[in-house]
Amino acid sequence: MVFNLSSKLFGLVFEGWSWRRDDRITEDNTIRMVTTFLAAMLAISWCAWSIKKSRTPPLPPGPPGLPVLGNLPFIEPDFHCYFAKLSQIYGPIIKLKLGSKICIVISSPSIAKQVLKDQDAVFANRDLPASALISSYGKHDIVWMSNGPEWRQLRKIFVRELMSSSSLNACYGLRRQEVREMVRDVYKQVGLPINIGEQIFLTILNVVMNMLWGGSLHGEDRKNVGVEFRQVVGEIVEMLGKPNISDLFPVLARFDLQGIKSNTKKLVSWFDRIFDSVIARRMDVDVANKSENKESNKDFLQFLLELKNQGDSKTSLSMTQIKGLLLDTVLGGSDTTSITLEWAMAEILKNPEIIRKVQEKLDEVRQKQQQLQFSLSQSLQEA
Repeated sequence: MVFNLSSKLFGLVFEGWSWRRDDRITEDNTIRMVTTFLAAMLAISWCAWSIKKSRTPPLPPGPPGLPVLGNLPFIEPDFHCYFAKLSQIYGPIIKLKLGSKICIVISSPSIAKQVLKDQDAVFANRDLPASALISSYGKHDIVWMSNGPEWRQLRKIFVRELMSSSSLNACYGLRRQEVREMVRDVYKQVGLPINIGEQIFLTILNVVMNMLWGGSLHGEDRKNVGVEFRQVVGEIVEMLGKPNISDLFPVLARFDLQGIKSNTKKLVSWFDRIFDSVIARRMDVDVANKSENKESNKDFLQFLLELKNQGDSKTSLSMTQIKGLLLDTVLGGSDTTSITLEWAMAEILKNPEIIRKVQEKLDEVRQKQQQLQFSLSQSLQEA
């Protein structure tokens, strides 16, 4: 049908051109020719759009938006409140147009479970923001990589070698030692203001670095380098969560209007220098150990380097993937955990009754043990 309509309309167009060749064209005929041509193009475009629309599954309901901008001008600062109001109007699944991107909002716990757990493989692949593409070394880490064989391999390595029960139990003494050192630092500052978030971050950072490559920060390095580490980690997390106009309008990506891309590159290069130094030092130690027939330390970095040197295409890792895994672990292990504990401490300090119960439970446990153990989660849950 579309072909026949197009043939007839183009026939009228070419007929208009024949009028011109006969030198009998007039102003009215020119208008008729242009109008006919435009009508033909509009008809073809409408037919093509109708066919494409009929074959495309319908999108969820959502509020109307503006051309080009979509719903961007109408989004309120408190996202959760704004989405809750929309869910009362449009239901649990809402469509929003953010520039050139379509965003789907899920506001039902049962549907969220379907998306994030039951059907997670279907929804695993997603559009990466520019900052994530840079911080993931071009989608070569475990957080932002597309679901596939390479991602499953990295996940298997991460879970088996770093997050297994045996690995966590092996570093129990290390965690206890770092917590005790933090307690001593806090005790030295009795009567003075204490940055709880900074203390927790430095403690967790030492644990993570020890598990990854056997390094930690002590003395002045703990204060100076640790504070800089926390600042860089916080800035990367901020870049990852900051709205970027280039993500919503890819045609503007080359201009980097907000400077997010350039800032993220600077922050990642800071980590690159640390990783390169640690890896180079470890490789030099391995060479020296081999020449003296000594065994190398079996930490996470050593295992990754051994995989890199295997040469097997199915199991070997690239240096980019190694850095991606290290950065994922440092960011995820230090920032999110320290922030969670800092908020928990803030809530406890705002509730004197909770403080009293915790102190009573700790005194009760202390009477049974000469020294408080590192793990008191069960006792504190009872409090």
